[in-house]
Amino acid sequence: MTEISRNSAHEGGQPGRIGIGLQLDATHLKILEVLRENGRISVAALAERVGISRANAYTRFEALRADGAIKRFTAEIDHVRAGLGITALIFVTVRQQMWRQFRAQLAQMPEVEYCAITTGQHDAMIQVRMTDVAAVHALVTERLAGIPAVKATETVFILDEVLRRPYVLPSDRGPGGPPRRPAPEPAGGEVPLGKMRFVGAAEGRAQLQQDI
Repeated sequence: MTEISRNSAHEGGQPGRIGIGLQLDATHLKILEVLRENGRISVAALAERVGISRANAYTRFEALRADGAIKRFTAEIDHVRAGLGITALIFVTVRQQMWRQFRAQLAQMPEVEYCAITTGQHDAMIQVRMTDVAAVHALVTERLAGIPAVKATETVFILDEVLRRPYVLPSDRGPGGPPRRPAPEPAGGEVPLGKMRFVGAAEGRAQLQQDI
């Protein structure tokens, strides 16, 4: 794998270190981009999409798998059609001396799709997909609340999953990424939805007196 990396580094792109020995270059990233769209693509089609020989495509693909850059292949399902139309995020505050118990209990809950340890007000975030709201309520109040390691929970229901990608790559932004442009000033002093405008105390009091 090391020899493959040395040869491929001259084909263009900034090499980046991944795994334990493989150099990730622009061609590797292109392969991962194609596999993101279709993980079942043939080696011949993959080689054609990337613009390399079939033998090179096969060698690079196997190197990505052997190095651990590609962990596994799986299917992406439609959760609604599978009967899991409700998605919720559960923020958990954990008793600090009971992390091991929390992890062990969570591993026994097949409803949990994802869990991450976080910073901020809570200690962990859990994502679950359930059949209905009542099922989420039962999970939180009966199962999570019954774990001694759980001190408190806060549940947020997801209304719409606007964007969800299988994975992102450094090449998605291009070399250096797009330059950041300043946001345009709103016309007429109006604040667009989703943005905040801070008003100084003196200015706010003056406006308040005019309104009175």
